[in-house]
Amino acid sequence: MAKTYALGLITAVAASASLSKNNCAYADGPFSFSPFSTPSSNASQPSSSSSKQSAPSNPPSSSSTGDAAEPPPPPPKVRNDHPRTTSAGFDPEPLERGVQALEKISQSSSAKQVLEAIKKQEETRQVELNAKAAEYNALKAQFETERQRVIYDEQKKLAQHQAQTKSQMARYEDELARKRMQAENEYHRSRNQELVKLQEESSIRQEQARRATEEQIQAQRRQTEREKAEIERETIRVRAIAEAEGRAHEAKLAEDVNRRILIDRANAEREKWVSAINTTFDHIGGGLKAILTDQNKLVVAVGGVTALAAGVYTTREGAKVIWSYVDRILGQPSLIRESSKGKYPWSGLFSRSIGTLSRGGNKGHTKDGKAFGDVILHPSLQRRIEHLANATTNTKSHQAPFRNMLFYGPPGTGKTMAAREMARKSGLDYALMTGGDVAPLGPQAVTKIHELFDWAKKSRQGLLLFIDEADAFLCERNKTYMSEAQRSALNALLFRTGDQSKDLVLALATNRPGDLDSAVADRIDEVLEFPLPGEEERFKLLKLYLDKYIAQSETRKPGWFRNLFKRQPQKIEMKGLTDDMLKEAAAKTDGFSGREIAKLMASVQAAVYGSENCVLDPSLFREVVDYKVAEHQQRRKLAAGDKGSV
Repeated sequence: MAKTYALGLITAVAASASLSKNNCAYADGPFSFSPFSTPSSNASQPSSSSSKQSAPSNPPSSSSTGDAAEPPPPPPKVRNDHPRTTSAGFDPEPLERGVQALEKISQSSSAKQVLEAIKKQEETRQVELNAKAAEYNALKAQFETERQRVIYDEQKKLAQHQAQTKSQMARYEDELARKRMQAENEYHRSRNQELVKLQEESSIRQEQARRATEEQIQAQRRQTEREKAEIERETIRVRAIAEAEGRAHEAKLAEDVNRRILIDRANAEREKWVSAINTTFDHIGGGLKAILTDQNKLVVAVGGVTALAAGVYTTREGAKVIWSYVDRILGQPSLIRESSKGKYPWSGLFSRSIGTLSRGGNKGHTKDGKAFGDVILHPSLQRRIEHLANATTNTKSHQAPFRNMLFYGPPGTGKTMAAREMARKSGLDYALMTGGDVAPLGPQAVTKIHELFDWAKKSRQGLLLFIDEADAFLCERNKTYMSEAQRSALNALLFRTGDQSKDLVLALATNRPGDLDSAVADRIDEVLEFPLPGEEERFKLLKLYLDKYIAQSETRKPGWFRNLFKRQPQKIEMKGLTDDMLKEAAAKTDGFSGREIAKLMASVQAAVYGSENCVLDPSLFREVVDYKVAEHQQRRKLAAGDKGSV
């Protein structure tokens, strides 16, 4: 037993020396002390104090206390600073010293007292460890209280967060309700504006209907007055006829004898003519009887009549065949709608010679000094067209290939008129066709296209072929609605225009240049855009058509033969119509094309002819302009509505 106590003493001394040297201890489990400590239990004593010191920060594991706490972190590795120690940090030197001390104690006479002191020391340590365990339990209870307080604080914060979230949701719903009310108010406001706009349009339509009704009433009144005057004239005429008949009857009664003489004379003449007719029919009957009775004469008569009928029929049909052949060889192709050339080479020689003589002195200019006559274009566009016309003239004189052109822009902006005037100024012949005429030809379209180009090559001066609405058959070939005949016609035109020509200038006009086939676009050398006329151009157009339809309307007199049977038109009188009013009308007609302005002035002319005294005053002019402007805006709204529905 003494040896056992000595062994425990040596172990304790060795462990205390090793721990004091390394200054670190670890506790991996609960403390358990026995009266007689083994080397392993003694070695774990210092670690109990270390785990007690770390108890406030790291609570015990769930296996010892039953609480769900985090496991302690793994012990750090002990650094081996002494070469004599092992890798685990154990130094055998204190153990050797303990063995030497044990040998000294066993040899000493007071060994029993030493062991008793060690035992008491061990009991004192057990008491200290129990006190530390009680302290650890108190710390554990304090930690649990702190944990419960933290949980309560978190729950309180969660409740506050939920209350804050509810208040935010309430504010968000209130904001949504306010926005919804604002949207509804905006919708009602826009709806009210639309209703007001509809009421204004309705009032405008009512005003227009009222004006139309008044115009109809005035027209009916004028018609009634004219009918009344006609009835009065008819009454006077009937009265005069009745009076003349009365006088004639009186003359007849007074000249009864003369009437009888005339009757006798007429009867004698009638008998003479009746006898002559009877004699003639007797001779004809005798001749027919002689022919019918004589077989030779009958055969000769029948043969002569048959030969005469056959000759007439043969001559008529032969003339038709010969004329159709001449028309096919020398005539104008059926695709041409308008041309400066005659239908046949000999047609229009006199008129063309007169036109050439009239243009000899001032070639390229009209009587007003304008380069393009009635065509009013933007100055930059007009300069470019003049440049192209001069270039075409020089190209023809130098026998160089012509350049093809593309005109695009809204309808009624002067594309066709510009092409016609360009051909006239450059000295070329002019021919117009439309793309819509190609599709109805079907399989014959290819033949007609080739006939057209063959006919164009016969022009000695060169020909400007203008194809209006070119996108009707020159659109993209991958379109699903394009027929095989249209593709063939397009291929024929591409074949005839593959090389630069010295005989033909191809000018295409379209409202949608993007629909043209890429091969067609590749054959275009010059692209010209024809925009809607500006305010200055509209003013010039108004002056031009005012002079054409109003001022010079009475100068266009018919021929001398018709003057014998047709009365002269009533002269239009203009009062107070100035350039300022035309400028005002030009400002109002924003968005009008040249064709629409021409129609506007034609409407002014019709309104003047419909008036009583045939006078054009500022009020009538403004009324017609306002009416046509409202009509133009209505058409634009209808067009925009149709596009939106599509």
